[in-house]
Amino acid sequence: MTLISRFILSAFVVPLSFALSTSTAFSDTHSDSPALGEASLKISYSIAALPQNQTESEADLWTRIRAGFKLPDSDPRLTRQHEQSFTRNTAYIERIAQRSRPYLFYIVEEVERRGMPMEIALLPMIESAFNPQAKSPMKASGIWQFMPATGKVYGLQQNAWYDGRRDILQATNAALDYLEKLHGMFGDWELALAAYNCGEGCVARAQSRGAGSDYASIRLPQETRNYVPKLVAMRNIILEPQRFGISLETLPNESYFLQVKLKHPMEARQAARMAEMDLEDFLVLNPAFNRRVIFTETQNVLLLPADKVETFQFNLHQKGGQHRLQSYAAKRGENATGIAAKFGVSLAWLKEYNPITLFRGKVAQPQTLVVPMVKAIPAAATALKISADIPAKRPAMRTHTIRKGDTLARVAKIYKVKIADIRQWNENAEPLRLGGKLSIPRAS
Repeated sequence: MTLISRFILSAFVVPLSFALSTSTAFSDTHSDSPALGEASLKISYSIAALPQNQTESEADLWTRIRAGFKLPDSDPRLTRQHEQSFTRNTAYIERIAQRSRPYLFYIVEEVERRGMPMEIALLPMIESAFNPQAKSPMKASGIWQFMPATGKVYGLQQNAWYDGRRDILQATNAALDYLEKLHGMFGDWELALAAYNCGEGCVARAQSRGAGSDYASIRLPQETRNYVPKLVAMRNIILEPQRFGISLETLPNESYFLQVKLKHPMEARQAARMAEMDLEDFLVLNPAFNRRVIFTETQNVLLLPADKVETFQFNLHQKGGQHRLQSYAAKRGENATGIAAKFGVSLAWLKEYNPITLFRGKVAQPQTLVVPMVKAIPAAATALKISADIPAKRPAMRTHTIRKGDTLARVAKIYKVKIADIRQWNENAEPLRLGGKLSIPRAS
């Protein structure tokens, strides 16, 4: 498990970036579109065009990574053991390499900018196999494996909405900051990596007890003693994959994603739909949001593949207003069913998208919730004068079995109901899955 020292809140660091509002972005493509107004967003662009004289091999990110390797092999015996261990299952290494694709260019850019050994860009292969949802038995989390307490000390937000330890940008910058600090303390990258694994106090105590002070001389815990040789072994495999029977697919030496800043919270599944992506692929780039809602109390930021940003922007322009969320300050003692009724959702929806704490159906403490961007409807103004404390009576239902090609819009049209009606009575209406069932209310 890893100790992380400092958190840097930064925007997407790129060689050349622009901040654009959607009222002007892509104006040559959609010049007849009106301004987005409330659905505005900002997009940070990374332009990583290759120089004209750049060769095809230099366009491969792996080639760039190999050129930056610097670490020595201080323990060849352990390194050989880990090489053999890793390559017993070559498909596993290939999967890790493929899983790294969305993140690796950004990490390489940062490592290179700081003048650090490029082996550090491979560290998430050792820490988490580049799985952003990885969680250790000791509750370290994310591709860089932050411990909860250490993450909080150094500024990584962790709450019911969002876990900064899984945020690709914030966690990467914090990890590299800490490694730089450790290198400044110990003057050696091997010792800095050892301290990253077991803590600076652990390494300092080992130095005070040993005859020497370098990595090869000090006595470290077994896990830490193996930590650097594991990284060097992975480095050697990436350096000469063919020698180890590994097939690495070429990775483009260019930005995989762009950062988009939203003005309002948004459901992750709606954002994925607007980018025309599978929800699972969307969450690969946005793994820090616990409730699958793009919302933190400080910023609403998401990452999108570079080739999906224009699609997202256009679809947001066309129908983003239908799916925007807003913050709602819930008061202690407020009835949860009443809040749901005010904003036209079910209590189940409210619970799914909010870390709401209830006591006997009422809000246990003041807290921020996200709700649809609609006007609150006073209970007294409803035609049937239904008390907000009493859930609406469930109408008669029909069951629809989801078939190939079905969408909520198509199903709503078939049964002549509103999409909102389907969502209200189906807690997990989306994504639609073949063979799944939807409850369709009959017209009253």
